[in-house]
This record gives sequence, C-alpha cells and structure tokens, in this order.
Amino acid sequence: MSVEGKAAVSQAPAVRWIDVTEDEAGQRIDNYLIARLKGVPKSHVYRIIRGGEVRINSKRVQASQKIAAGDRVRLPPVRVAERGDPEPAPHYRLPVLFEDEWIIAIDKPSGIAVHGGSGVAHGVIESLRAMRPEARFLELAHRLDRETSGILLVAKKRSALTGLHEALRSRGMDKRYLAAVAGRFRNERQRVRLALAKRDTAEGKRVSVSESGQDAETVFHLVERRDDRSLLEAELLTGRTHQIRVHLAHLKHPVLGDDKYGDFELNKSLRKVGLKRMFLHAARLGLDHPVTHERIQLESPLPADLKRFWEKA
Repeated sequence: MSVEGKAAVSQAPAVRWIDVTEDEAGQRIDNYLIARLKGVPKSHVYRIIRGGEVRINSKRVQASQKIAAGDRVRLPPVRVAERGDPEPAPHYRLPVLFEDEWIIAIDKPSGIAVHGGSGVAHGVIESLRAMRPEARFLELAHRLDRETSGILLVAKKRSALTGLHEALRSRGMDKRYLAAVAGRFRNERQRVRLALAKRDTAEGKRVSVSESGQDAETVFHLVERRDDRSLLEAELLTGRTHQIRVHLAHLKHPVLGDDKYGDFELNKSLRKVGLKRMFLHAARLGLDHPVTHERIQLESPLPADLKRFWEKA
C-alpha cells in the first residue's frame, strides 16, 4: 500500500553476515550498526542488540562491545525507509594543510559544518567522502563549530583515529585558537577551570558553567589589547563543547560575533563595520603523529575577513 507523502518501505533483506575489516575494527557495535543501517532508527538498533538478534561470532553482545578485525557480525532482517536518491554532497573548497596515508589536516572555512545533521544536509566529512570515492575510511577526529574556521583533523585509517582520540584524551595535542573578545582583557595569562554542562532551553541546546558538569580547562594568553576589545590565544587543555565561548562569556569577555553566548547588541553594531561572523579561529595544532610518532606542527593563518576587521578595529 502506498500513501502519498510517506516514504515507501523496502522488503526486509534476509539475515546477513558481515566480516569486520581492519579499518572498521575498534568501534562499538552500536556505532558500527548505526553507521551501516542508514534510515533505521537508533531505537530499533538498540532493540535488536538487546534482543540478541545481533551477534558477533555467534555470541550475543552488549551495545558497548567493540568489534575486532575478522569478527563475523550477524545482522537480522531490518526494514529501511526508502527516501529516494539522496542529494549528493557538494564539493567544498577544502585547503589541505597536511596529508599522508593516515591523516588529513583541513583548513576549514567558516560557515561549513563539519558533518551533516541538525538541519544541515552535508558538511566537511560528507564533502570529503564525495570528492574521494576511492577512500575506504574517512572519519572526523574532532569537531569545530560551524562558524569556527581553522585546523580540522580527519583520519584515513581506523588505527590513526584511535591514536588521535587517545591523544585528545591524554592532552597529547597542543590546540591553540585565536579569539577576539569584548573589553580589555586584564591578565597577560589566565588559567580558567570551570566545569561545563549541557542543557535544553527554549532556544535549543546550550552549555553553561555548572559544578555538576564535566571538567573544562582553558589557558588564555593576551596577544593584543585595544580600547574596547582584546585579541587572545586560547590554549585548550580539555575539549568540551563550546568551551572557549562559554569560559569567555563567564569572564564577561564574550567572543565578538558569538550569536549564542555573546553580546547581541554589540554584535549588531559590529556587523555594520565588517564582522559578519564569530571571531574564533583554530590557528595552531601540535601533535605526535598517531602512527609514525613524528612531531607535527600545523598552522592556519587568520582568515582575510578576520584579519581585515582586527586591523581596522
């Protein structure tokens, strides 16, 4: 039966057995299935795991179990909504700062999401996959906000992704951002340790300072001070969502152009003099290569729009 405006439903396939490749190894089984079963609700994925319909090497699994190369995964019959041919991902201009057989460092432009979702059909990772159809594995190692420009790491192999995630957890990456903020920042160097928690509001998801939240630590270094604004280098010691933005807003020095945590009236006046977006840029990143262990130093110059605004500010 067909109903206009409703997605057609395909015939459920038979039970499938999938052999895990080396590039796929290390993932949790729930994440592996969610990525593989496009169009299947997450709630259904967890239901078939709990019900024992998903098996690894003929054994029942927990959602948190990790898969290994050579594992045989049993997938039960599932119905997937057919929504027609998806719109192809655009080929964004993505300057490459560094690339080898394990990782790519992209100089992400402002205004492009790192991945699709939340009203955005495609982002950097979808565009990169569309431009490199021969690539068997491309995954984001971390995130940048849509308006934030600068250095973004993408793993080309599962082993590299695992190594990059470990470096992030163990503070093995030196991540530096440039941020222009409201007011005269008084200290040459200021260390901020304020826990952050996510919450739902009428305007959507927000992050706020909360004793019950996750530990978050940033070191701010003064680069230049003007009469009514300052340029800072933010050194991320942890990587919480919106960490720099929320820490600076709490200090009463919001990031210029920040439409979520900033000074809205100030932002309106700044748009008239050339600042059309948030002044936050991922400028430098130092890390030991996750496979070769050689030291890599990456730099992204301040984009022309931000440089032009600051120079005439």
